[in-house]
Amino acid sequence: MAPPQITTLSLSLILILLCGSASAQLRQNYYSNTCPDVENIVFKAVSAKFKQTFVTVPATIRLFFHDCFVSGCDASVIVASTPGNEAEKDHPDNLSLAGDGFDTVIKAKAAVDAVPRCRNRVSCADILALATRDVIKLSGGPTYPVELGRLDGLRSARSDVEGNLPKPTFNLNQLNSMFAKRGLSQADMIALSACHTVGFSHCDKFSNRIYNFSPRNPVDPTLNKAYATQLQGMCPRNVDPRIAIDMDPATPRKFDNAYFKNLIEGKGLFTSDQVLFTDSRSRNTVNLWASNVKAFNESFITAMTKLGRVGVKTGRNGNIRFDCGRFN
Repeated sequence: MAPPQITTLSLSLILILLCGSASAQLRQNYYSNTCPDVENIVFKAVSAKFKQTFVTVPATIRLFFHDCFVSGCDASVIVASTPGNEAEKDHPDNLSLAGDGFDTVIKAKAAVDAVPRCRNRVSCADILALATRDVIKLSGGPTYPVELGRLDGLRSARSDVEGNLPKPTFNLNQLNSMFAKRGLSQADMIALSACHTVGFSHCDKFSNRIYNFSPRNPVDPTLNKAYATQLQGMCPRNVDPRIAIDMDPATPRKFDNAYFKNLIEGKGLFTSDQVLFTDSRSRNTVNLWASNVKAFNESFITAMTKLGRVGVKTGRNGNIRFDCGRFN
């Protein structure tokens, strides 16, 4: 008897079932019996790092996002390359990840493992999820319960990154498509984009908008004129590409809804930011969250929870790393 053929539809159902079973293992207080104080331990470590440098905030948030979007929330982005294997972190799209994000997770992992009953009981993936919640809280954003139970991934490959992270030049269709592939809605995408309310970018990531947008309009006409002039002053032609510019010109060190107010004023740094206001399909959401921080916070928490469920590893697909930067 010939084996049954797997159709595209049945394959999709299999993937949905697999993803569903993986995320189903996540729950609050997952470590209540093995490491009951894990959240306090991580928070203390993250707070110490936060006091050293504010860069900890955007660096940790970006690390979590880049990790989950490429091969699921499995801490594979933290793994270092080895001879014969280039890891995710060495893909060009990940080279801008600040070392403070990696250091935050590594120090939190060390703090957890310093407690005898917790040693090698908590995954790097879960520590990254907790640290991300904590830096958002420390910078003035909403706090929320974090589902735990992720295992660390067994693979990290530079090739897996290609085409799996949004570009600064993306339009709304491209953004929606990329997020939808990970089970995230347009509202989730807009809420997560608000993480650009903290952190910085480099001049080369948006220079086309202020110098070479089009033959007819060298400066992107959707940019606030005064803001465009300001950016040109901070990023003159042939400037050192390492020069950093705040993503949020209003409150760059506070996690708040100013991101949306900036979009209304034409002060979105990337095309992928400003399009959320210029496209009528997303404009109403931007307007709402610019004026209603409670509504934004609620939607952001929903989006972060859903993001944390993407590609969760279970069983033989993962383990708990002794060292977040390398496989066991």
